[in-house]
Amino acid sequence: MLRTGGTRAGRWLPAAGALACALALAVVPARTDGALAAAGRCGDPAVRPWCDTALSADRRAGLLLAELTDDEKIALLASDDPLGGPLGGFFDWAHADTNNGIERLGVPPLYMADGPAGVRQGEATALPAPIALAATFDRRAAHLYGTTVGWEARHRGNDVIFGPTVDVLRTPLNGRTFEGFGEDPYLSARLGASWIEGAQGQGVMASVKHLAVYAQETDRLELSMSVDPRTLREIYLPPFEAAVTEGGAATVMCGFGKLNGRWACHDGGVLNGILRAEWGFDGMVMSDHTAVRDTAEAANGGLDMELPVGLRYNAFMLKAARAQNKVTQATIDGHTRNVLRTMFEFGVFDRPAYPNDLARVDRTASETAARTIAENGVTLLKNDGVLPLGAPKKIALIGRAAKESQSGFGSAKVVPFASVSAQEGLARRAGAGVSITYRDGDDRAAAADAARGADVAVVFVTDSQGEFFDKSCLTLRCGEPLRGDQDGLISAVAAANRNTIVVLQTGGPVLTPWADDVAAVVESWYPGQEGGDALARVLYGDVDPGGRLPVTFPAEEAHAPAAGNPAQYPGVNKTVAFSEGVMVGYRHYDAKNIAPKYPFGHGLSYTTFRYSGLKVGPKEVQVTVTNTGSRTGVAVPQMYLGLPSPGVDVPQPPKQLKGFTKVTLRPGQSTTVAFPLTERDLSYWNVEAKRWKVADGCYTVMVGASSRDVAQRGSFGQCR
Repeated sequence: MLRTGGTRAGRWLPAAGALACALALAVVPARTDGALAAAGRCGDPAVRPWCDTALSADRRAGLLLAELTDDEKIALLASDDPLGGPLGGFFDWAHADTNNGIERLGVPPLYMADGPAGVRQGEATALPAPIALAATFDRRAAHLYGTTVGWEARHRGNDVIFGPTVDVLRTPLNGRTFEGFGEDPYLSARLGASWIEGAQGQGVMASVKHLAVYAQETDRLELSMSVDPRTLREIYLPPFEAAVTEGGAATVMCGFGKLNGRWACHDGGVLNGILRAEWGFDGMVMSDHTAVRDTAEAANGGLDMELPVGLRYNAFMLKAARAQNKVTQATIDGHTRNVLRTMFEFGVFDRPAYPNDLARVDRTASETAARTIAENGVTLLKNDGVLPLGAPKKIALIGRAAKESQSGFGSAKVVPFASVSAQEGLARRAGAGVSITYRDGDDRAAAADAARGADVAVVFVTDSQGEFFDKSCLTLRCGEPLRGDQDGLISAVAAANRNTIVVLQTGGPVLTPWADDVAAVVESWYPGQEGGDALARVLYGDVDPGGRLPVTFPAEEAHAPAAGNPAQYPGVNKTVAFSEGVMVGYRHYDAKNIAPKYPFGHGLSYTTFRYSGLKVGPKEVQVTVTNTGSRTGVAVPQMYLGLPSPGVDVPQPPKQLKGFTKVTLRPGQSTTVAFPLTERDLSYWNVEAKRWKVADGCYTVMVGASSRDVAQRGSFGQCR
């Protein structure tokens, strides 16, 4: 396997050997250099001066732009493979989108693939769902995730990977909950940036999506979203800003729907103003499939490339818009220059085409990465002492999900090379001396009988999530009606065996009315193709459950954000009012003093930890974490800030996540962790001044194991 240098992530798991294997994925230069030029596709710099790698990417783009005809310029502004969109993801040879380049001038084709959860192009490594990655609360895991996706995308012949999805979750009914990083903008921002660094370190351009607000599947193509400026800046834009300014994203994908009256892919205030002028983005902006509504508005609004084909960005329509003085030639040239500059910047001209060669994909390293990430996303919600498993002689496995590999559907659906079911993983880990009885759960009485005769019963339940549809409610029956009454199944098994463990394999929060009746609840999300082995290792205690909730689990349906308010969700006349403002996710529960079933950041370990020695200041917060138990375990210290309110018209959430880390500690071991604070962390968006501003007053610091488990408190600023 090719190894050309780069950096590797630090140790973050007890299973250091497995991680080292996963990190053996190659790291290649993202930018062009002279050594690559000789093998590139651009040509001889003496004949084609834009092929001179000593020149800046922008200078090279300008030289090439001057040689293009008007038709050639326009041809670079849209994907031109009509079969790519519908066939990409189902066949090894079919990319999601392709621009075929300009052969006469050495402009190479640009090949693209879907990839939020792995490469969607024939078979690939099915990684845990992004929501499981979010549950790791670990930037290094995100970097490994992006590295794995980038490596496989490269060896499927792709230059661009559509991912990550960093849309902040507004309602747990969202059908694409599994595809993002949850309800907190700070967590989404940090993980998204690391994902991008990992992917682009493999020489593949990441396309972060979906700018600027994408909150639901219901009416998504026509939805008009009313979002106030402060909420936009503080909740929905930070992950995209981090993707650009921290992760260095090469491309940004604009989404569907309208934001405050403007279609997302026409919104010059966001694309030209915020993205380029404020954040300094110099890459290219791509549309989601069929998201462009008007040629002139998109061109003037900042869109560079239309996908999947040029329905609005084609020679006839762009020339007509230019002739009618709706679009200038300078605007068209600017978009073409953005495309070319990005391709030069990331070395597409100066290297051979990536081969679509499945044999070059190192499945061993990718499988290890998938299992490692899954283990660290498994979240232990409840444990009455039944876990980790000791040496049970008889285990009852209940539920069809025990024999199946769960995933969401849509553009994040990956066809795995192979998959390990929970039944297979547990059987392998338990060994020959353990009797495992399986029941699919369709016959509730038979399931209860199997549980009654076992030392421990493990019930597997799941939901169904994906693109195009939102969930109608948060019960398991709503989430997966074809599986029948899974809640009733759990209750029946729990009545038959007090050592009942429920394993949730869901894409997001669900209601758990049976939680008080079972011995343990484990959320494994959609754990990917290696999920069976990962779950077995966690249940048996080979590794500590490393996950923490990136989303809040409500105790009741009516407690969830936007519940019972049609104007907020799903909208009235295809219009949604984001009238909750910044009170999104756990902020909603805190502001309304609602007790969730399982709060944001929650997740148990097989050991215990103590937090002490808090030191606070405007530049840094420190706390000491000590393992007070008898096992090596994983702690996830979380730091929240309560900002002072500058006025009654600017309410502040009681707390906001502003720092997190992940540490593995042996029994009795202590470590001091530091959370740096920036001026931005202390700021709110001042609508009148149109800038970030630090408010005067007292800042409350809260550090602990979750948003509701605060072990240490302090303050700084103007406090009385």
